[in-house]
Amino acid sequence: MKRLIGREKEIESLEAYVDSGQAEFIAIYGRRRVGKTFLINQLFRNRLAFSLTGIIDGTPSEQMESYVQALEFNGYKINEHPKNWLTAFAELRKFLQPKINSGEPCIVFIDEISCFDSQRSGFVRALGFFWNSWASLQDNLKLIICGSVTSWMITNIIDSKGGLHNRVTHEIALHQFTLHETELYLLNRGFNWSRLTILQAYMCLGGVPYYLSLLSASESLAENLDRLFFDRDAELQKEYSRLYKTLFKSPEPYMKIVKLLAESKQGLTRQEISTKLKISGKALTDQLGNLQSCDIIRLYYVKDAKIKKNGGIYQLMDFYSHFYLKFAFLGLGDAQYWSHHLNTPAINNWYGMSFERVCLAHVNQIKTILRFDKISTQFYSWRSKTDVASHERGAQIDIIIDRADDMINVCEVKYSKSQYELTKSEFDKLQNRINRFRGETKTKKGVILTMITTEDLLPNKYANDIDSQITLNDLFDTK
Repeated sequence: MKRLIGREKEIESLEAYVDSGQAEFIAIYGRRRVGKTFLINQLFRNRLAFSLTGIIDGTPSEQMESYVQALEFNGYKINEHPKNWLTAFAELRKFLQPKINSGEPCIVFIDEISCFDSQRSGFVRALGFFWNSWASLQDNLKLIICGSVTSWMITNIIDSKGGLHNRVTHEIALHQFTLHETELYLLNRGFNWSRLTILQAYMCLGGVPYYLSLLSASESLAENLDRLFFDRDAELQKEYSRLYKTLFKSPEPYMKIVKLLAESKQGLTRQEISTKLKISGKALTDQLGNLQSCDIIRLYYVKDAKIKKNGGIYQLMDFYSHFYLKFAFLGLGDAQYWSHHLNTPAINNWYGMSFERVCLAHVNQIKTILRFDKISTQFYSWRSKTDVASHERGAQIDIIIDRADDMINVCEVKYSKSQYELTKSEFDKLQNRINRFRGETKTKKGVILTMITTEDLLPNKYANDIDSQITLNDLFDTK
């Protein structure tokens, strides 16, 4: 049995739901390859009363056949194939009744559930009838559904307006691994990489377990990336289109949004996206919301004179997508593109920008490291008003943590392969940025300058004036 890495919170929750003493309807969703199916199969390996998996792009008859085979695999014989899903769920009820009568938790797992909902299949209505008329009345029945088509899960199950309205008792959004979990995963697979190398791998692949499983401990990171992205028939070259086709039934508009956001370091407002792509209204609202639900993009708030009422900025946060869109096409024809371009300004600058995104993805860990994780906070970015006379025209701060205890942490992120030297010129820029932030936001709160670096700051009088520092080791050591 493969070891489950991380997922402590999800495991604790799932075990509590199974032991709750009441019927549970649990919906699990998340991006493709994040480990949803693996989590359930490993955690409940010998405790599943019934398990069913939808067939990607399967026909209605193939989906029904997979259901019949799942019942027969568990020793239940159907005299006549069900003609519809109402009949199919009636057979499932007969199959489960003896297990319900035993008094033990009866766990039913339906994976890739959206596959069963073909046009006019009646699957969702039948599922609703099964739950409302019988399953919800069985205190020891635990129905777990799972799917990668997050938009379908949210629209048809979690936010259903029909028979399943408010029927889901718990929902679990399964996220990518953190740096801490990624290191545990790689150590468990025999990797002896440095934390800087693991960070670089994270910048390219994110914390997606399946992508990490493709790495070879016998190769350097550069060799791995060449094999996975730039070699002939590279595995992760083909993954990009598959990812979005799996997540969304109509992937093209989503891919346009992602490509647009990949071209903007700071991100774009909804209005900017709408103008550039010529799309608006509910369609854009749904697309942005669905991309957020899949952890592909994030919405964060910005204090900016041009963005009214602390408006939102959308930013691409899926590391794999960002890496693919930045480098995959540049490397066409060069099977060793990454190895050939190591230590070039293009790659080093990209690492610097990506490290900022890693920090943005670990804000909760940053709060824990700085010991104010129990304090209510707001997290946003800030853009300065344009000032022609300023030496720092258009200055901005990417990570601001506004605390309920009347303090604000202004975070400056720096990536380097060795100790970072804070010079007088750079220190003066930081102080000027903070002064402009104070002046333009009119904040009365105390401001703490926090440096987030891969290595310790090189000791000097400017480093000594930094209020607090976080290193890469701190990010790795914090769950």
